Amino acid sequence: MRVRALLLLFLACGDAVADDSILVAVASNFSRTAAELAERFERDTGVAVRVSTGSTGKLYAQILNGAPYDVLLAADAERPALLVAAGRADARFTYAVGGLVVWSASSSDCRGALREVRRVSIANPNTAPYGRAAREYLQARGLWESVSKRAVFGENIAQALQFVATGNATVGIIARAQLETPNLPPATCTWHVPEETHAPIEQQAVLLSDGSAGAREFVGFLSSGAARQIIESHGYGTGS
Repeated sequence: MRVRALLLLFLACGDAVADDSILVAVASNFSRTAAELAERFERDTGVAVRVSTGSTGKLYAQILNGAPYDVLLAADAERPALLVAAGRADARFTYAVGGLVVWSASSSDCRGALREVRRVSIANPNTAPYGRAAREYLQARGLWESVSKRAVFGENIAQALQFVATGNATVGIIARAQLETPNLPPATCTWHVPEETHAPIEQQAVLLSDGSAGAREFVGFLSSGAARQIIESHGYGTGS
């Protein structure tokens, strides 16, 4: 049964990966940026990149259960560190630094809406790093007990944005980089969450233990000037 489950998981990730291609697990908030990075890398090297997205918590669980990823681009530093400690990965480094914004397409006062409206969208803080950072901010402002009772929890930050963009929540705490999402409704208010109210959102990459030469080349590419320019153009910091 375990072998069959792993086979189904592999098929769910997409078409069978060819010898000259790599499979990259990507945190959902980084999916658009990863697609542009993959396109640039393929053009420069001829190595195809297959991308599979999801919450960092779910991708981490899939890796522990044998999913055939070559690289993980997480939305935190915790899960990459755990994989390195377990001997499942190496080459851990920060490839992007994220931020939070409170966003709405129907309220004129984002900060006030957090205290008043019936539905607030955030990512699940138990599985999604951006959700954890949102909870830390709300706790720092004494709002978590109230908001948690009214929250609509997205499985990941992409779903959290979907809830507020479609009107299923009045206001949401989303990733700063998501402000550039195509076809996003016009915002009625946007408020940038102070970085000092939550732990830094360091998004780290790791090369998984069975990574190919192409995967190692891709990990190296993420630190290049070309990659950093793409990452910054999508609203992320890249550190020093």
